[in-house]
Parts: sequence; structure tokens; C-alpha cells
Amino acid sequence: MITLKGNSMQFRFPEVKQSAGCKVSFQRTLRIPDDNQSYSLPPSLGNFPLHHVDDFSNLSENYEKRGGIFYPMYQSEAMWIRFSGRYPCAIKIAAGKINAVSGEAWSEGLNSDKQDYIVSDKQPWLDGFNVSKGMIRQFVAMPLGKGFTAEEQITREPEFGGLQIIVYPMKAEVYEKLYTGDVVRSMSMQSYSAKIIECRDADMGLAAGGLMKQEIYQDLRGIDVWDTENSSRCFIHIMNSNQYHDVTGSFPPTPPPSAKDYNEAGLPWFDYYNDNPSIKGSDVLKGLKSVGAKTIEDFDFSLDDNDSLKEKNIENLYEKKLIRGVVF
Repeated sequence: MITLKGNSMQFRFPEVKQSAGCKVSFQRTLRIPDDNQSYSLPPSLGNFPLHHVDDFSNLSENYEKRGGIFYPMYQSEAMWIRFSGRYPCAIKIAAGKINAVSGEAWSEGLNSDKQDYIVSDKQPWLDGFNVSKGMIRQFVAMPLGKGFTAEEQITREPEFGGLQIIVYPMKAEVYEKLYTGDVVRSMSMQSYSAKIIECRDADMGLAAGGLMKQEIYQDLRGIDVWDTENSSRCFIHIMNSNQYHDVTGSFPPTPPPSAKDYNEAGLPWFDYYNDNPSIKGSDVLKGLKSVGAKTIEDFDFSLDDNDSLKEKNIENLYEKKLIRGVVF
């Protein structure tokens, strides 16, 4: 069961346990410089607005066929995914049909040989593609059909775009053994993008942006604790700003500031660490060309607002203090 509340997707599994489930939201953020230097975690600038496909009748056949939800992003805008809730879940995330953790083609079920999912109570967020141990490339929205997205670079086809998410709850008997009395850590937390190509009607997918320091934490419990007989899957479409206005009659949130302007204002960046071991990066995803690199290669000019910088104000986060945001 999936519902929308406060611009968060709520996955619930009352058939497993009344409290079973988690929340997933898509966070507006800065696009970090795409210069092959590594950067700290940028802030949350608020949730992207989410909408049910079924609530609108003026959508394309692909939307109606796949269902799910949609939200707007400007071309070359960045985002990160937040996971929260009191009940542990295993979550697989794909850009188009490319797994963002393993780089492999989408498949249901959990892989025990090569971890292809995150665990919600250990991984508070995912900012991009898992390209090496302790390093990701930021999720950046780009139009399908121009060769930028991870899906196109790996499969050679601009077929799906958007994201897919599937959630598996922890088995009820495991939860009751590990968390007597339902005592589980809860997670709480409190906004410019470059013009490259005019693609008013193009669907959007996710491409690889700048390098960011982020661990993908290992599932030390193993896949046997997850209830793979009960799952919930959703397709998330990404609209560009013109499409979003045409469909909803509303404008998307105003573009966020550039990373340079944000940094010059002395606003915080973030560093997060816990003592859980992390998994290695994907060799497939490591080979992705970034938006900045492909802009130079294919269009012979540089990405706008891509100046290198040194973060001025880095705040250290820890497991019980997960406020990653700034309010303008």
C-alpha cells in the first residue's frame, strides 16, 4: 500500500505488522560542481511536490500505463532521496531500469551475493549512483534521448526514464525479536540549474553529476530478515518544468541557488558517518560519463555554474542528529 502525505511516499504493510513501513521523499538540493573533486553532502531545500498519476487525465500513454507518481525537476537540477520511519525496510532504487546501487538491470528480489539495495534504518539518504566505495555521483535530471542518463549510457536505449522503487519490510518475527516494545530510531530533518538543450516535451531521466562523499552501508543482517513475500513497487516519473505546468497548471518550486552562491553565504554542508561497514562501488556505474563531461564532449561547451569550490561550513551529523537542511 502506497499513499502520499506531506509530499512523502508512505509504504505500508499492515498484512505484515501494523507498524510495518517506511517513508520516501525526494529532496531539492544544490547541484554540486561536476569537476571530479569530491564534495560533502549538500542540504535539503525541501521536498519536491508529489502527485498521483491517477489524479490527472491529461497525461501521456506511458504515464497511464505505468501509473505511480510524478514530480517536477528543472533540467540539470539535482536531488537526493530521503528514507525515514520507525520500521526497517530493504529498498531497491533504479534510474530507469538501472539499479542505482549495483549498476545492474532492474530485477525484483534481493541479491545476497552483491548487495543491490539499501536498508532504511541504516541509510538515511541516497544522493546518487554508487560509483566507488564511499563515493557517489549526484542524481541530476536530464532529458531522455540525448545520451546523458545512466539508462541510456548503459542500455543504449532512452526507454523508461524516471525512477523505480521497491520496498520489502522486515519480517514481523525478526522485528519483534530485535525491537521489543517497538523501540526503533526514527529519522527527522527539517533551495538554479543550467540550461543545456531545449527539450520542452522530453521525459526526464537521471544522469550522473558531481562526485560526493557518501557511504552505501552494508546489510549486516542478511537478506533472510526481509519479507520478500510482501513488497510494494512504484514508478516515479520526472517531468520538466514546462510539462509540469501544462499538466497541473502550477509552477514547480523556484530553482535553487548555485552551489557557489550558497557556499559564499556561509551556509552549511554536511558530513555523516556511522560505524556500519560500507559496500564497494559498482564497476558499471563507475564507467558513467558525468553531465559535465558529456556536455563538453557532445556539445563543445562547459556546464553553467560549475565553478570548483571549497566548502566553507561543514557540519558533522550522527545517527541521532539527522537534520540536513537550511531554510531560506
